[in-house]
Amino acid sequence: MMDFFMSEDGLENVYAWSIPLHATVILAEMIYSHVSEAKLYSGKDLVTNVYLALMNFGLDLIMKAFAMGVMFFFYNHKLVSWDFSIWYLLACFVITDFAYYVLHYVDHRSRAFWAVHITHHSSEYFNLTTGFRSPVLQPLYRYLYFSPLAFLGFNPWHIMVAYAIGQVYGTWVHTQTVKSMGFLEYILVTPSHHRVHHACNIKYLDKNMGMCLIIWDKIFGTFQKEDPNIPVKYGIYPKMPDNRPDTVLFYEWRKIWKDLKQPGLKFTDRINYIFNSPGWRHDGTGKTVRQYQKEYFAKQAKKKEQQQNQAEQKTA
Repeated sequence: MMDFFMSEDGLENVYAWSIPLHATVILAEMIYSHVSEAKLYSGKDLVTNVYLALMNFGLDLIMKAFAMGVMFFFYNHKLVSWDFSIWYLLACFVITDFAYYVLHYVDHRSRAFWAVHITHHSSEYFNLTTGFRSPVLQPLYRYLYFSPLAFLGFNPWHIMVAYAIGQVYGTWVHTQTVKSMGFLEYILVTPSHHRVHHACNIKYLDKNMGMCLIIWDKIFGTFQKEDPNIPVKYGIYPKMPDNRPDTVLFYEWRKIWKDLKQPGLKFTDRINYIFNSPGWRHDGTGKTVRQYQKEYFAKQAKKKEQQQNQAEQKTA
């Protein structure tokens, strides 16, 4: 079984085994949505999810030979040689999950990469097929985050199998039907954690970046628990004008181009409009997520203090 998943065909084997599993759980969620009238699905939204997934898959196939070539270049100059064992495989999975966390973090913090990743967040629905609403252009650069792992001695095929297994799990956490996973909430990225990640509420923005393990978010300060007093609002703000695939795919790129065409910009301003945090503006009129959250938490702290003062006055 280990050879089945860890050979050069391991990547295809993982996806082949996952297809019937995905089909089963998606069908079950659709039936639940219909019977309970939860309205978790929309026909147009589902079509967009499938369309973007197919585009991502096609680009992934085109880039595969080049991406693996780059990774094997680093692997052939590796710093460490590992013995193939269960501990090697576990280390490969954990470090690959960490590499994805870094990739995901950059996708949210740098505007050019957010322009790629925004497609995944653009839906106002949240269901299992949202996991297929892929950042179409990500295969153009994703391998750069995994190449250091190859340099550390992890076989690129094993890295990509670990990533594929993570993707399969990462698809299943796109659901509103699972409320809590008990003690696993402390270890894994769960549906509750990932609902927070897909929220456009200020408190929830840029939180819970992990794919499988939630420990990275807790270590690096990007963890946020789902608050029962703050219902999740899905999508992005401001929302896209329509759900057409070309709008979803090029929405943020068009906004970047519009910003770059402003007259009198310095070269550094243009670079910042491309790579600085989303919301940054050269004239100071924009706000990044960090600035929004700083104001939000300051207001919440002030509100809490006022409530405590009022309570103390009533009891005095």
